[in-house]
Amino acid sequence: MKRIVSALLGALLCVVGVIWIVQGLGSLHGSPMTGHSEWSYAGGVLVVLGAGLLLWTGYRSLRR
Repeated sequence: MKRIVSALLGALLCVVGVIWIVQGLGSLHGSPMTGHSEWSYAGGVLVVLGAGLLLWTGYRSLRR
């Protein structure tokens, strides 16, 4: 169960990170975040964290 939750959280972090990157770059409109590059950086951090969590979850699954 913990692996499923970890994988879902990692995927969610990646999706939110990509949305923040696109909004920060000004490609996705309709938010006060649009066009502010600091959101692109924050989104990049979220994508890296989410991918790391997914890799760590997969590594733990293979070890068992």
